[in-house]
Amino acid sequence: QVQLVESGGGLVQAGGSLRLSCAGSGIIFSINDMGWYRQAPGKQRELVAAITTGGSTNYADSVKGRFTISRDNAKSTVYLQMNSLKPEDTAVYYCNAKDSYGRSWLNYWGQGTQVTVSS
Repeated sequence: QVQLVESGGGLVQAGGSLRLSCAGSGIIFSINDMGWYRQAPGKQRELVAAITTGGSTNYADSVKGRFTISRDNAKSTVYLQMNSLKPEDTAVYYCNAKDSYGRSWLNYWGQGTQVTVSS
């Protein structure tokens, strides 16, 4: 059974920092491209940051320079360090694991963690 469990969300003031973690089980973590997505009320889910099996990263323009994604394959965990948080970063953040060999049916989501940034 595949599980992605996010943690680290919470309430923070604008300008503060949070570090999200996503621990995977039931998958071969090292062959999955990992991503963090977010969904604010009334909006579509959007990609925040992604990291490939080889460590290449990409970020949404809105978080470049503030957020950093990283992974630890030995711990089957992906992280999202969020600095200089803004109220518009408020959303539910979801972890995603996607098979790097193109097997599209091997695509998994966590349950989400709430991030709230107060002004």
